[in-house]
Amino acid sequence: MAVMSDNIRGALLMTGGMFAFTVNDAFMKSVSDQIPLFQAVLIRGTGAIICLTLMCRAMNQLHFNLPRRDWGLILLRTLGEVGGTYFFLTALFHMPIANVSAILQALPLAVSLAATLFLGEALGWRRFAAIGIGFVGVVFIIQPGGADFSGYSIYALISVACITLRDLAVRRMSVQVPVVFVALIAAIGVTTLGAVGSLFITWQTMSPTSLLQIGCATIFLIFGYLFSVSAMRSGEISFVAPFRYTSLLVALILGILVFDEWPNALTLFGGAIVVATGLFTLWRERRLRIRHNLSPDRIR
Repeated sequence: MAVMSDNIRGALLMTGGMFAFTVNDAFMKSVSDQIPLFQAVLIRGTGAIICLTLMCRAMNQLHFNLPRRDWGLILLRTLGEVGGTYFFLTALFHMPIANVSAILQALPLAVSLAATLFLGEALGWRRFAAIGIGFVGVVFIIQPGGADFSGYSIYALISVACITLRDLAVRRMSVQVPVVFVALIAAIGVTTLGAVGSLFITWQTMSPTSLLQIGCATIFLIFGYLFSVSAMRSGEISFVAPFRYTSLLVALILGILVFDEWPNALTLFGGAIVVATGLFTLWRERRLRIRHNLSPDRIR
């Protein structure tokens, strides 16, 4: 039997992670007309904390004795996670799942641009142009001023900014910081948001179906964390990362089958632009890395 390569394993894990995250989103959206946002976040987060704590204990990753710098980055990442969760779920509760997912595909472009602006990473004119074209695609998705424009699209864009902050914080952490422990701290932060927000809402009685949906969302969220973290530790990032875009395909399918939603032509066109420019950016990054390894003086 042929041994699976690290790249193929990483691609499968990333695809599984994106599938799990998107199914989690679908379950959360399915309860949006029955349960307030903060109530859903609190209940889901409580389950995630319990599971992640057990995982940390089993993997011996409950490490509180970390350098102050790493704790600062963990706090910064958690703030990004909290903001991203609030703005993303708010948009998701009011917009078609495929539309929100299409906007979120701008994340790799936003991370590349932010890494250049704030971390001093090199960015050539080709990738800079690709990022600009990609954000034009986002405009097609949002369609400001059009009949299908939703103000909640801005919430989805803000969630991209928050998640970008989260990912930049991760890039600066030392490799000794346990990944599952970081996820646990983030879950505590998001659940705290749900707990505080729940003080100002009227709780709704949950039906057995709603409780089951929240439980399924929790399970898929945890699998999403596990698969995505494992994916980034398998194979080359430039090979594995493009499989993030499978979440858009999953969102389109779930939108049609579960919510009877189908994005309009401009949204699909904009999504295609964002994905294409994101793939080009990743491909260009890989080419430059190869050239740098062969001859650093040739990098432009």
